[in-house]
Amino acid sequence: MSHLLCALLSLFSFAALLESAQWKLQENVFVIDSRWDAEAPATAVELSCNSAEEAVLWRKDSSPFQEGKQRGKTLRVAVKELPDGGNYSCVSQESLRVLSSSLLLIARIGPDGTILRDILKPFQEPKTFLKCEAKNYSGVITCSWMTENNPHVKFTIRSLEGPQGDVSCSSPVALTEGALTTYTAQCHKENFCAFAEEHQPIDILLEAIDEVLYENYTASFFIRDIIKPDPPQCQHVATNGTVTWTYPSTWSTPNSYFPLTFKVKVKSTRRHRYQVYDTEQQSVQLPPGPAEVWVQARDRCYLSSWSSWSSLCR
Repeated sequence: MSHLLCALLSLFSFAALLESAQWKLQENVFVIDSRWDAEAPATAVELSCNSAEEAVLWRKDSSPFQEGKQRGKTLRVAVKELPDGGNYSCVSQESLRVLSSSLLLIARIGPDGTILRDILKPFQEPKTFLKCEAKNYSGVITCSWMTENNPHVKFTIRSLEGPQGDVSCSSPVALTEGALTTYTAQCHKENFCAFAEEHQPIDILLEAIDEVLYENYTASFFIRDIIKPDPPQCQHVATNGTVTWTYPSTWSTPNSYFPLTFKVKVKSTRRHRYQVYDTEQQSVQLPPGPAEVWVQARDRCYLSSWSSWSSLCR
């Protein structure tokens, strides 16, 4: 079955191999790929002072270098550990005015050539660092991630295609509960056609900077595979024991083209036992006796995620 053709789940991809030892993240910000191995050599980085002045001094995070290392318009530094990262600036020897600066960030590279990641904490269901979901086929996606409470960490989320792509993301919003902070951001695929088959996955990149530590995380998916509807809306409980419900108001229409399947959980308040029913109908006949009822929904065509359980129907 399919909206056009039901397909298998697409896999998330979280590989982030880096191609060179140092690369430009943005204007005046560079990432240094440091092999996180005691035997690996430091990365040699050459910085140039972007100024016509010849008499310059170099500073790191506002502190001057040792005498003999800070003079001249070119500075060569060895970058290996986190303390080697930071803001390097050249200043006028006469006026001490900052002429230009470069921020060096450190990406720790493991033996397999990928970035070592510690900033984010994984979700358990599914076990992933960057979780993206869509509640319908509108092209709106909600991505979320978790970290321990840390006022220094900064996040940027965007499409891997960059500004020329058709996916834009909002700034992250933080919600702190206990020792963890969950961030969410909404991404939107422009001109997404809910009635057409997807042929190219959406690739999302999350970049995390904790002072001078740089990490990134990626997710690759088709919208059909990350669908998680809102819970159904219980309509009423008839006197004959029939519980009915409606499609969530946020679900795509028409329902005949975007059908849902349902799971009904019934708890007998006398026996304290649960029974679960699968149905494609929007009602269920309950056995005699008092019971508590909840309903959840899933896309009938693509076997993506079940919704959360509805509020108590009865």
